[in-house]
Amino acid sequence: MNWTTRRRFWTTVAPVPSEDGWTVVLDARPLRTPAKAPLILPSAPLAEAIAAEWDSQREEIRPQDMPLTRAANSAIDKVRPARAAVVTMLAEYGGSDLLCYRADGPEGLVARQCERWDRWIGWAEAELSAPLTLVQGVMHCEQPEASLSRLQDAVAAHDAFELAALHDLVTLSGSLVLGLAVSRGVLDPQEAWRLSRLDEDWQAELWGEDAEAARAAAEREAAFLSAKMFLDLVRATD
Repeated sequence: MNWTTRRRFWTTVAPVPSEDGWTVVLDARPLRTPAKAPLILPSAPLAEAIAAEWDSQREEIRPQDMPLTRAANSAIDKVRPARAAVVTMLAEYGGSDLLCYRADGPEGLVARQCERWDRWIGWAEAELSAPLTLVQGVMHCEQPEASLSRLQDAVAAHDAFELAALHDLVTLSGSLVLGLAVSRGVLDPQEAWRLSRLDEDWQAELWGEDAEAARAAAEREAAFLSAKMFLDLVRATD
């Protein structure tokens, strides 16, 4: 059943095993993606969580309240058919990683960036064999080709469902290093989000918080944390 129908049309929801994994049925009718592909999921926990999203819908379907469903649809309809292009796009973030671009002042911000970010630059070198060059300011800095190649290999190790999650972790934070660290389970997602917001938080401390910007940041944070939840469910065992 295609999920783009806007009003609830089912009574019961259930996760069920399928030939290639798991799916979700609405009144015994299997879900399909917006592109009408079967919604085949890699794990029972993910199927259960997506079933819960559908079961929580009331009279009108609200896609914005079903982030796991949307991520699964993206993995099947968008990532899988264009996997090589997605890998390349995400790997390109390594060439302009947020953590590599440092302030030249004030002193407090410079020190905070060093204190909070240097560890993860070191992690990329030690664990991914991908040393990265730091630069002050916003002028583009070429990164070592060998490092970029190894970062691309790290991205390519993800399957389509994992890439759908990594896409949001990287694009929302602006950092491939942080996204990979979260994906590998060595960095807490909430801490990763705080690291990605270091400059903005510094400005808010100095000048006060803008209410509209804070709301937008909260929405992006929720999407970031949802991506990590999706990744965990993709990898979960029964």
